[in-house]
Amino acid sequence: MPEIISMGEALVEIMREKIGAGLDKPEVFIGPYPSGAPAIFADCAARLGGKVGFIGTVGNDDFGKVIQDRLRFDGVDLTYFQSKPDTTTGVAFVAYFSDGSRKFLYHIRNAASGVIEKSRIVSSYFKGARFLHINGSAVSINQAWKETIYSAIETAKKNGVKISFDPNIRPEILGVDKVRALCQPIIESASIIFPSGEEATMLTGNKDPEAAALALLEKGAEIVVLKKGSKGSTVYSQGTKYDVPAFEVEEIDPTGAGDCFDAGFLVSLIHKRSLKESARFANAVGALAVTRKGPMEGAPFPEEVDKIMTLSKK
Repeated sequence: MPEIISMGEALVEIMREKIGAGLDKPEVFIGPYPSGAPAIFADCAARLGGKVGFIGTVGNDDFGKVIQDRLRFDGVDLTYFQSKPDTTTGVAFVAYFSDGSRKFLYHIRNAASGVIEKSRIVSSYFKGARFLHINGSAVSINQAWKETIYSAIETAKKNGVKISFDPNIRPEILGVDKVRALCQPIIESASIIFPSGEEATMLTGNKDPEAAALALLEKGAEIVVLKKGSKGSTVYSQGTKYDVPAFEVEEIDPTGAGDCFDAGFLVSLIHKRSLKESARFANAVGALAVTRKGPMEGAPFPEEVDKIMTLSKK
C-alpha cells in the first residue's frame, strides 16, 4: 500500500526543439515526454524511494502508454489509474524563450486527463498512507475533478492521512477570486503547503511573501514551505523559520522542478529527517530536475541527490 498518494492530470508534453520558436509557425517539435504536475510528483517520489500511488486517467493510445510505462517502470502503484478506450491522452505543447519564459498550449480538459470518477476513491487505498498530495492544477481541470479531489481529501482525513498542497494554478487563466475559492477548502485541510511567493500572496492577499506564509500557518497549516527557485526555499512552522540556500546547476528545462521539490520534501519527512534537512534535500531534488530536457527526465534517484549534497559541502 502507498505511503504517498497523488492524483490529477497525466499527459504528454511535446516541446519546441529550438529556443525562441513560438507555437504560431511551423517548426520542429520533440517528444512526447510524460508529464502532468501530479504525475511528475508521483514519479519523482517513487524514484526517491517512496511508496507512491497515482490516481488519474489516460487514453488507450500510444501517448497513454508512454505515461504508464514511465510510472510503472519507476515503481508507482497504478491500482486506481485507468486507461479509457474512448478518449485520447492529454497533451501540452510548449515553447521556450531566451528570457526563461514559456508558452503552453493545453489539450487537457476534454481529453482523458479531464475524466475522473468518484468511484476511484476507495477508502481502503488510503489506509496506511502518510500523505495525500494535491496539486492546484488538478482541482482546476473541471467540476468532476474538483468534486473528486474534495471527496478524496475527506476520505484521507478519515483515515488519518495528512494533506499536502501545491497551489500551482495560473491566476491569469481563472482569475484570482476563482483560484482562491478553489483552493480555500484544500488550505483549510492541508498540513503542508508548498507555495511560491507569488502564490502565497495571491492566496492570502498579503503583499509580502513572508507575511503570506505566516498567514497560511494561521489558517491551520503545520508547515509552509516557500519555494524561491534559484534562491532556495524557506520553511515556516509554528515558532520556527529556516532559510535554506539553493544548489547551483545549469538549467535546461524548469518544467516540473517544483513538483520534484515537493516530492523530495515529503519523502525526506517520511525518512524522519528534520524540516531543515528535508528542505535541503528538496532543494537538491528540485535543482537536479532542471538539468535535463523533459518534465520527468530530470527527476533524480537517491544516489544523484546524495552526490550533489555531498559535493556542495566541500
